Amino acid sequence: MSRTEVPEYFVYGEPARAIEVGFVHVERVRDRNNVHQGHVAPHKHGRMSQLTFWTSGAGIYRIEDRQWAFTAPAASFVPSSVVHGFDIDSNADAIVVSVADDLVGELEGRTGLRLDLPRFVLGSALPEWTRLAMILDVVIDESRGGHTAGDQVVTTLVASALAYLARLDTSSMLLSSRPGVSLALALRRLVDQHYRENWPLQRLAEELSTTPHLLNRASRAVLGMSVKELVVQRRLLEAKRLLLFTIRSVEDIAYEIGFADPAYFSRFFRLHCGDAPARWRETHGGR
Repeated sequence: MSRTEVPEYFVYGEPARAIEVGFVHVERVRDRNNVHQGHVAPHKHGRMSQLTFWTSGAGIYRIEDRQWAFTAPAASFVPSSVVHGFDIDSNADAIVVSVADDLVGELEGRTGLRLDLPRFVLGSALPEWTRLAMILDVVIDESRGGHTAGDQVVTTLVASALAYLARLDTSSMLLSSRPGVSLALALRRLVDQHYRENWPLQRLAEELSTTPHLLNRASRAVLGMSVKELVVQRRLLEAKRLLLFTIRSVEDIAYEIGFADPAYFSRFFRLHCGDAPARWRETHGGR
C-alpha cells in the first residue's frame, strides 16, 4: 500500500474521527486480534493518548525509533501524535486505555507523571504492578457497563493508574524533583509547535517570558540538552519518522521539516546521524 504519511487512527485500524470532550476508550489488545494478528504497524493517534498495560505474554514494543523487548507485566504511555507499534506472541494481551487530549491535560496535575513525553516501563517485583493491574481491571469492568466518557469514577481510576505508572517510572520521579521542570515542559511544547520555523533561542525565550540564560539552564537541567540541541533533535525526530514510516522523497521531507534546500538538509542529517537520509532509510528498514 502506498504511504505518504504515518497512518493516523481513531483506534488501530479505524479511520481518525472527531473525539468528544472527556472521551475515554478501553479495550484489550486481543479484542482487535482479527485486525492486527499480533502485528500492529507504526501509527499514531492525533487527538488522544494511550496507556497500555501488558498483562500476559511477550513481544517487541516500538515508540518512534526506539524499541523494547518485554515480558508482562510492562506498561507504556504514548502521547497523541507519537508513532508507536508492536509485535507480540500468541499469548500476549494488554489493557489499552485511550484518553482524549483535553482530559489528559486535566489529569496531568493529578498524576505526578509527565504526560507530554512517551515512556515504556518494564515490570519488576514491586507491589505497584499488582495495584496497577487491579485498577485497570476495574476500568475494564466500568467500560463494559457503559461508563466511560466524562464518568468521574473512570476518570479517577485512570488518574490513579497513571499515578502508579509514575511510581514505577523512577526516571520520571527523579525528573519531577529537578528545578525548572515547568519551564522545560513549556519549552518542549513550544518547540513541538514551531520546530519547522527553527526559532532561535531569543524568540523562544520571549514567547515563554523568560531569559535565554534561564531557558537554556532549564533545558539542560531537565531535558539534558541545550535549547539549540532540543530544536535539532526535534527536527531529526520528524525526519526519521517520515523516512521510516512513509515513502515521501528526501526532498519532500526536507521541505516538510523546514529546510528550503534539500542538499543542506542532507548535510544536516549526515552530520547528526552519520549517514545520508536515503542510506539511513535503507539501513533502518524504511520503504
